[in-house]
Amino acid sequence: MSHPAPTQAAETQPPAKRPLGGWMGYLLLAPAALWLTLFFIVPMASMVSTSLYDPTGSLESGYAMTGHVQNYLTVLADYSEQFLRSLMYAGAATIACIILGYPLAYAIAFKAGRWKNLMLVAVIAPFFTSFLIRTLSWQLILGDQAWVADTLRSLQILGENGRLLDTPVAVVTGLTYNFLPFMVLPLYTSLEKIDPRLHEAGADLYASPFTTFRKVTLPLSAPGLVAGTLLTFIPAAGDYINVELLGNPQTQMIGNVIQNLFDGGSYPEAAALSVTLMAVIVVLVLLYIRKAGTEELV
Repeated sequence: MSHPAPTQAAETQPPAKRPLGGWMGYLLLAPAALWLTLFFIVPMASMVSTSLYDPTGSLESGYAMTGHVQNYLTVLADYSEQFLRSLMYAGAATIACIILGYPLAYAIAFKAGRWKNLMLVAVIAPFFTSFLIRTLSWQLILGDQAWVADTLRSLQILGENGRLLDTPVAVVTGLTYNFLPFMVLPLYTSLEKIDPRLHEAGADLYASPFTTFRKVTLPLSAPGLVAGTLLTFIPAAGDYINVELLGNPQTQMIGNVIQNLFDGGSYPEAAALSVTLMAVIVVLVLLYIRKAGTEELV
């Protein structure tokens, strides 16, 4: 009866497990899990709990936990206009960022040549300045006596007493400017991965530049487009600085309402509105990703 060679028997034996090998992954995840627990899960639970307080309380007397679900219905009825306006402004700014950001990202990826790094630095350079200062600068650019308004008046685009500041146009412009890099950078990352020879192949197959873009470039850059859309829309929907500095009371977004409610001590209503905004954005994001069909983001 033949016996297997020692080397063959050794090959069939399972490798010995390393000490603590099964726990190493959990140890590596521990810092991130602790961070998320302290700064996401705990504040989220506190926010949901606050949204269920009795709204008749006050800062002096305190709030009682009564499971007051009516807070959600109340804020939706009272602030539905600001809620829809926030989604509209964020959507308009996102579309504007796509229109401006896609050509810029395309130019950096395929046409910039040795200027590529310099153009990338120019895209991220605004991040070296405070968000507040960048928004304040638009007050000067869009002011009633600034050259932009004067030029539009001279072209009869604005009326004699027309203005840009304190209008929805100013708010969407500020949102577009502040969040444009969040659209350009993911788009550039996706476009840079595209092999330029695919464009040459499209031309060899007698495809027009537009057809090549529609059939090759756009589908391959879809992950960057979806990521840029999310990175732009989500913070824009909750923004309040641009409205505070560039808008007026008639252009208030939901972020301004939440701020005013917290400042006024209406904690249950403010928390309910915050939770509602987060829930709506999560639902919209999930629907958008599913509709876009981008496997890399799912």
